[in-house]
Amino acid sequence: MKKLGIAVGTALAGGLATTVIGLAAPALAAPSGPGSAQDTISSLQAQGYKVIVNRVGTTPLDQATVVAVRPGQAYAGVDATGGDYLATVAEKTVYVDVK
Repeated sequence: MKKLGIAVGTALAGGLATTVIGLAAPALAAPSGPGSAQDTISSLQAQGYKVIVNRVGTTPLDQATVVAVRPGQAYAGVDATGGDYLATVAEKTVYVDVK
């Protein structure tokens, strides 16, 4: 029974390590410096991102501060014209946490 416990524990630890490594995505180049959450959101939208805002509180976005900017899903399509396959990013999503 002890061998089974060690095997399960090792598998669980390996799975957790893989999950943590998979979640370690590179940070986005979010606008920095003084400015409101609305400035950050507008700048990201101008760069082509679909912005999803997670809010804490009821402060207007032009007075709120950005707590975090996190990468989201990118959607791509494949164009097969002329025998060549070309993947194009159709939409990039980013999550902006504000308070």
